[in-house]
Amino acid sequence: MKLTIHRGTKEIGGSCVELSTAKSRILVDFGMPLVNDKKESFDSKILINKSLDELKELKILPDIKGLYIGEKKSIDGILISHSHMDHYGFLKFVNPDIPIYMSKGAEILIEISDIFIPHKIGKFNVKTIDKGKSFTVGEFKIESFLVDHSVFDARAFLIEAEGKRIFYSGDFRGHGRKNILFDRMISKPPKDIDCLLMEGSMLGLGKQVYKDENAVQGRIEEMLRGFSNITFLFVSSQNIDRLVSAYKACLKTRHIFVIDLYTAYILDKLRKVSKNIPQFNWNNIRVKFIKSHADALAEKVSGKLLYFYNTKKIDMFEINRKKNKILMLARDNLIFPLFVKGIKGIEGANIIYSMWEGYLTDKFDNYCDMKKLAIEQIHTSGHATIEDLKAFAKAISPKVLIPIHTFEGKQYPDMFENVRILDDGELFGV
Repeated sequence: MKLTIHRGTKEIGGSCVELSTAKSRILVDFGMPLVNDKKESFDSKILINKSLDELKELKILPDIKGLYIGEKKSIDGILISHSHMDHYGFLKFVNPDIPIYMSKGAEILIEISDIFIPHKIGKFNVKTIDKGKSFTVGEFKIESFLVDHSVFDARAFLIEAEGKRIFYSGDFRGHGRKNILFDRMISKPPKDIDCLLMEGSMLGLGKQVYKDENAVQGRIEEMLRGFSNITFLFVSSQNIDRLVSAYKACLKTRHIFVIDLYTAYILDKLRKVSKNIPQFNWNNIRVKFIKSHADALAEKVSGKLLYFYNTKKIDMFEINRKKNKILMLARDNLIFPLFVKGIKGIEGANIIYSMWEGYLTDKFDNYCDMKKLAIEQIHTSGHATIEDLKAFAKAISPKVLIPIHTFEGKQYPDMFENVRILDDGELFGV
């Protein structure tokens, strides 16, 4: 079996791995980069009105034969580990005859993102995979493993062919609400692994302030108990663990958790996968209608949904009346000034920033200073700590460990055994 990492040996994001045998070829993830070659944030607008050849020439798309629209198909399938854009964001360019394998949760979240965000993936040839059940793609036998990550229903993959076994970690951690999955992996790891592709997003970032989701929930509770104005929570609506932490904090402090239509729709759709996810009609949850969300749902799904969610709608009058007992979900720094328009007396309010700090901008900081809004970062990473990476690598005990999804691959030989550092595009025989 041969392996090529087309993107990911020297960066976080844009992951794309090709595996090949004498008769079969598959990809594992096909993501949009998070940064450009200058390590500045990748601007997806560069994709607009450019041909596939132009995008290949710019090295934005890897030059993979038989993958793209209009080419004769020679890729047998693509495995998607989870629904973060840096792992699936280039599927729009794929030949529609190529099957895309992913979990049901990932499928739902990608479809919802297509409704609400500007970068559209469109329809693709999805094949839903089940945890713990193996399946075949060409000559490859594949098994997926549910992992603890900041996005719902994320997977790792065990891939076998030609007598070799590769384990692809995907993005994972051991300190979320599903940390039992990490513990199980450590106690009963897959055996006889020839090659481990292991992420290292946390390398070089230092230690976390909050060690796990329970610590995050505890601090949110403390803030809600000790404050008498509205509190805003910045978090991704796809970070279900964090939404659960916020909701539990609201229940314990008798606060109202105000979510938006986008979030209500995500929670509603994910009921198909888990009945334990909080829902818009549960106690202490209300829904704030935002026009752009309402328009998107009415146009692309059904206007009837608006009547459905209207049963828990909260208007600005009620928000102002009850604001000292409200935790309100916010997600976008850019539209926050418009988002809070109409809420009286927000001066002195608290902002819980529960996202990667890199999303904070000077413009947002200046606005908060002007409005006397206090920002506190209450966050724990969606990725494994260095200690958990070491435990994971030791348990898997691969013959070869290859860094991926990291800016710090050069640190791996000092931390792990049997490390082989590759370059993007380098062919490696497993």
